[in-house]
Amino acid sequence: MFLTSAASATPEGSGRPSPALLPPLELWGGVECTVVRIRDEFRNQVIETGHSSRLADLDAIAGLGIKAVRYPIVWETVGPESPRELDFSWHDQRLDRLRELGIRVIGGLVHHGSGPRYTNLLDPDFGKKLADYADTVARRYPWIDTWTPVNEPLTTARFACLYGHWYPHRHSIDEMFQALGNECLGTALAMEAIRANSPSAKLMVTEDLGKTFATEPLAYQAEHENERRWLSLDLLAGHVVPGHRFHDWLLKSGVPEQALTTLAAGAGLPDLLGINHYLTSERFLDHRAERYPGVAPGSNGRHSYVDLEAVRIDKLKHQVGPAKRLREAWDRYHLPIVVSEVHHGCTREEQVRWFADVWRAAEQERRRGADIRAVTLWSMFGTVDWRSLLTRREGVYDVGAFDTRSETPRPTLVAKTAARLGRGEKVDLPLLDVPGWWKRPGRTYARPRFDMLSGNGAKRARPLLITGGTGTLGRAFSTICAHRGLAHVLTTRAELDITDEASIAAALERYKPWAVINTAGFVRTWEAEANADECFRINATGPELLGRACKLQGIPLVTFSSDLVFDGTLGRPYVEPDRPAPKCPYGQSKADAEARLMEIGADALIVRTSAFFGPWDRYNFLFNTVEALRRGEDVYASDRTVVSPTYVPDLVHASLDLLLDGETGIWHLTNQGAISWYELARGMADHARLDARKIRVADVAEPADTSLTSTRGLLLRPLDQALAAYAQDAPVLHC
Repeated sequence: MFLTSAASATPEGSGRPSPALLPPLELWGGVECTVVRIRDEFRNQVIETGHSSRLADLDAIAGLGIKAVRYPIVWETVGPESPRELDFSWHDQRLDRLRELGIRVIGGLVHHGSGPRYTNLLDPDFGKKLADYADTVARRYPWIDTWTPVNEPLTTARFACLYGHWYPHRHSIDEMFQALGNECLGTALAMEAIRANSPSAKLMVTEDLGKTFATEPLAYQAEHENERRWLSLDLLAGHVVPGHRFHDWLLKSGVPEQALTTLAAGAGLPDLLGINHYLTSERFLDHRAERYPGVAPGSNGRHSYVDLEAVRIDKLKHQVGPAKRLREAWDRYHLPIVVSEVHHGCTREEQVRWFADVWRAAEQERRRGADIRAVTLWSMFGTVDWRSLLTRREGVYDVGAFDTRSETPRPTLVAKTAARLGRGEKVDLPLLDVPGWWKRPGRTYARPRFDMLSGNGAKRARPLLITGGTGTLGRAFSTICAHRGLAHVLTTRAELDITDEASIAAALERYKPWAVINTAGFVRTWEAEANADECFRINATGPELLGRACKLQGIPLVTFSSDLVFDGTLGRPYVEPDRPAPKCPYGQSKADAEARLMEIGADALIVRTSAFFGPWDRYNFLFNTVEALRRGEDVYASDRTVVSPTYVPDLVHASLDLLLDGETGIWHLTNQGAISWYELARGMADHARLDARKIRVADVAEPADTSLTSTRGLLLRPLDQALAAYAQDAPVLHC
């Protein structure tokens, strides 16, 4: 049972609940469900992440042991055009299923939106209209016992009416206050309507809670923002009365006095505070804009300054973080708290590190007496275009607890780790040996660097072992592992000969890795026939020996195969289940490696890929094309040989994520798209702004299409985006 109030758990006069009386910290979940209006267009994250068409998602949520889920019954989706034409069919099916699964529902009615077309945040009747909708919803689902009528009211009001990102696209602090007043009054009126149907219904108010720090000349701005950050919670908790810092300002901005009176009387008093906290929630304001040449300054009309992530300022490292903000919220309100969103749109290990950090912070503050009930695994199925606050349609997908780029959403290490924490289990992962990027030295603006691993902590971290230290792929893995904070050892053949069992055993004993990534290989495809014995020893026997050794020690293996395991005659892109049919010795060596690993049951991750190009080497087709065109030379390329080029950084990131997620078997990892060598050369010329007329069609006798796609998940971005990144990021192209 949840405690009904903080006071019921508090020894008289102590001011804090007894940790012994609190139930275990629960794992909750949340589906990213923003419906936001941009001009006249509505964007719906439930549709864009694909959750709208997958009922089975709910069973996946239940499989994690989640006790409660924040779930949308969003106004704009039920009654988009008229309050008299409501369609609950989608919601009926899903809410019934959640009820069958025994998962509590926290119903959300407005999530970063401005309401349907017949209202908006500045509509004086917004609150009444929302209450009418809430009444209808509560009558339909009287069993739902907890509600969030408006998600993050202050954040929404700021983004819509102060910064102009979302509808109604205003840039006025007075209109921001009007919108906030409407949202908070709407919350109170909605709960009044809900409780008329379900008297015991609870209100959970959510807000993104951070803190602002600043240089001395901007201390006044930081003070304003640090008081303003509480305003939605103060309004709903009944704290905004005469004498409150913002009381008179709200009245002067146009918030009706009756609305403030209603709220001051406790009409919107929360039963639960939902605290959302992100790595971008805490800010640092610096008037010395010249110190940050890559950051565009803004202005408050009095000072020009840059607005930065506070976690990147070293002197603030002891003043930031979720524990500090949870403590402030508890000390201010003494109301039960739920961490209502935990998400980090980053690489897999950083997502896990962030969730673990927040979970530890919640546990820490519980031990100190704060009544914190749950931590919510947010963005269960990811987000689309949140990097631009949904203002641009770029289709950029950030993975959540599940990766929805597979035919069936695939649970990631984030989901698995959260589930274990929710069951009260200890989590001991090698990636947690190193802190998140927000705690590592390379994060700072003052001393940024690519390699973010340093110090004794990194030396003690359990490593990955990477073979092939002199090759393009091995060096790329080392570079990206360092950036991601993954301790690793990069070995050359002298240190680890994959064709020698004794050498493998000695390396595993010396380094004690938690996984092995094999990038060693015979790569001179044109010499494979003349050097067949060497090719097969390195490409087939080597992976087999590694697979046997890793299986014996119970550690994962990642190794790489090729599109040349196929003969290119299928007439369509190849997928993982297609039967290999190599027509060259190199392809046969790779096919043999796959077969041997499958036969011994090595549970290896076998990555088929094709046609590398990357920013850190000069030995690829695209670099050679650019260099030849710059010299004014002709470039000859086949228009009958079709491949799936692969940008090395994308390949490495995806391979590491799959390894961390515990994936095995064959995966095709190439950038999305199939293209001839001729068209690839022309595309690169366009990106490099070079004359493509020097590119000629090579005379090739037989057509071949060894392009790859996947039935397991399209994890790499489209080829045109990868080419643009290569043209921008490769130092070798800017010599």
